[in-house]
Amino acid sequence: MKCIKAIKETKSYKLGEIRRTDDIDANQKVVSGVWKFIPKSEWKGEKKTKVIEVQHDMGGSYEVKNEKKKNKK
Repeated sequence: MKCIKAIKETKSYKLGEIRRTDDIDANQKVVSGVWKFIPKSEWKGEKKTKVIEVQHDMGGSYEVKNEKKKNKK
């Protein structure tokens, strides 16, 4: 299994999207030039933290909150 990150935006993928996939599929996507390999720790960190952006009704500045996902056992 390999971790890859989108470095170009397409119809199907957002810029910065992180995926974990098998070796063969990951190699094909990286060769296409749309994806790059990243360490597994970056993939794990993306799963644990979620960023929520809120815009005020009056057109003011953005407020960003970080929330950690709870582990289900």
